[in-house]
Amino acid sequence: MDNAMFCYQCEQTAGGKGCTKMGICTKDPDVAKMQDVLIFLLKGLGYYATQLIENGQDISRELGEFCSECVFATLTNVNFSPERFVEYIKKTNHYKKDLMSKSSTSDAPEGADYIAPETKEEILSIPNMKNLGVMDDENLDMDIRSLRELLIYGIKGMGAYFHHAYVFGKYDAEITNFIFKALGSTLNKNLTIEDYFNLNMELGKINFRCMELLDEANTGAFGNPEPTEMLITKKKGPFIVVSGHDLNDLGDLLEQSEGKGINIYTHGEMLPCNAYPGLKKYKHLIGNFGGAWQDQQKEFDNLPGAILMTSNCLMKPRESYKDRLFTSSIVGWPDVTHISTVDGHKDFTPVIEKALELEGFTEDEPEKRIPMGFARNAVLSNADAIIDAVKAGKIRHFFLIGGCDGARPGRNYYTEFAEKTPKDTIILTLACGKYRFNKLDLGSIGPFPRILDVGQCNDAYSAIKIALALADTFKCDVNDLPLSYIISWYEQKAVAVLLTMLYLGLKDIYLGPTLPAFITPNVLQVLVDKFNLQSISTPDNDLQTILG
Repeated sequence: MDNAMFCYQCEQTAGGKGCTKMGICTKDPDVAKMQDVLIFLLKGLGYYATQLIENGQDISRELGEFCSECVFATLTNVNFSPERFVEYIKKTNHYKKDLMSKSSTSDAPEGADYIAPETKEEILSIPNMKNLGVMDDENLDMDIRSLRELLIYGIKGMGAYFHHAYVFGKYDAEITNFIFKALGSTLNKNLTIEDYFNLNMELGKINFRCMELLDEANTGAFGNPEPTEMLITKKKGPFIVVSGHDLNDLGDLLEQSEGKGINIYTHGEMLPCNAYPGLKKYKHLIGNFGGAWQDQQKEFDNLPGAILMTSNCLMKPRESYKDRLFTSSIVGWPDVTHISTVDGHKDFTPVIEKALELEGFTEDEPEKRIPMGFARNAVLSNADAIIDAVKAGKIRHFFLIGGCDGARPGRNYYTEFAEKTPKDTIILTLACGKYRFNKLDLGSIGPFPRILDVGQCNDAYSAIKIALALADTFKCDVNDLPLSYIISWYEQKAVAVLLTMLYLGLKDIYLGPTLPAFITPNVLQVLVDKFNLQSISTPDNDLQTILG
C-alpha cells in the first residue's frame, strides 16, 4: 500500500474502510505517521517491561503513567501536534533503552528492539513506514489483524480512563502491567485467533477495574453525583466553556476563577460535572453550554468567551475562535496555547484573562433547565421504589441508550428510538450520545424522569453496576432483566467499554450507527454467535424485536 496514511480506528473513517489521504478527524499524514511510530515503539517497550515483570521486577509508576499517556495521545480527536509526538517518541526511546539494558532475554520478537529517530524530519523519512502501522504485513491473516487492532484500540480507550484516574493520584499496577503485556503480545507472530480473543476479553476485565478506579477518583474528590436541575441557557457576563472529560482540570479552574466574575459552563462530556457536590458548590459553575463534540465548530464560532479543552473530542479550530481556545493535559493543536503542568500544578490565568477580555454574553436568555445526575448511587438509593414500580407494571422495560455521538448521517436513529419508547419505559443514558435526546421532555413515571442521565462514557461503570444490582435484587441473571442496550460508538473508549460489557457476559447489545471497519465478517460472526451482538436497523423494527 502506497497510501499517505492508513487509519480506521474511528466510526467515521473514510468510506467505512479507512482514511488514506487525510483523517476525517483532520489528522494529517505526518501526525498519523508519528502516531504509528509511537505505537510501534510502545509495543517493544511493552514486551521488555513484561519480561522484567515476569522475572519479578517492578516497573516504575512513572513509566506506567507515561505509557498510558502515550496511548491516550493517539486516540481520535486528542492530539494533533507534531512537536508533542516528537517528544513522546524521544522519551519512549529513552525508557525502552533502559528496559532493554535490564533485560536478559535473547529471543525478543522482531521489532521489539526498534529505536526511532528523534527529529521530526528523520521520523517522517523512515523507510518502509508502512511496516510500522496497521498494514505492517499485508499477508497477515485478516482475522488476526482484526483482533489485534481491536486489542490496540481497547488499550487506547482504557489508557484514557486510566489517565483521568491517575491525575487524582489513583494507580493500579494491574492495569499498567496488562497494558504492557497486551502491547508486547502484538509483536508475537505465533498468537492464534483464540489467543487474541482471550486477550480482548481480558482487556474487558481489566477495563472494568479501570473504570472502577476512575469512579473512585472522581467521587473521592467531588462526592457522588446527585439529581440536579441543570441550566442549559446563557447568562450575562464573562465566561469559560470547559469541554472534554477531565474533572480534575475543571476543579482547578473553578478554584482559580472563583470570585473573578466569570461564569463557567460545561460542554460535551463535561455536562455530568454539574451533578458533583464538590464541583457545584462553586456558584459560578452555572450550567451547560451547547451540545455534543461534533457541533463545536459551529457553537464556538466567534464565541465571546474562552474555551478550555481538557481531553479528547477536539476538532480543527476555526480562525474565528482559535485565539480564545486553550488546551491542557493530553490535548494538542499547532499554534493553540497549551496550559502545561508545572510541578504538579496548572496555572489557568491565561484562560481567565481571555474570558475577562472578551466580556462574554451581553444578556440573559430565558432560563431553561433539564434533570441530570442519576449515577448509580442516585438510582440505587431508590431501588425499592423502582422494584415496586416494575412489579406494579408501571415500568415495563429499561433502555440504556448512549455512547459516543458523531456527525455521520444515521445517528438520528437514537433520537427517534428515544422518542418512540413507550411511556411505561425508562431510558438510562450516558456519554455524549445523550445529546440526541436529553433535552426532550418525555415525561415521568412516578418520581422518576423517563430520561435518567447516568454521566460520562466512563460512567458505563455506573450503568453496569445498576444493572448488576437490579439483577441481584430480582434474583435473576443480568440478561434476564427487562433491560436493553442501544449503543452508539465513535472512538476507542467505546471499544474498551464494549469489551467490558462482553467480558461481563452482557448479551443482545444493539450497536451502531455502523459496525467498526476493523471488524472482519468472521470476527463479527463470533461476536454474534457468542453474545448476540446486533447492528441497529430502524427504531420501529428494533423496538418491535425487543418488546414484542
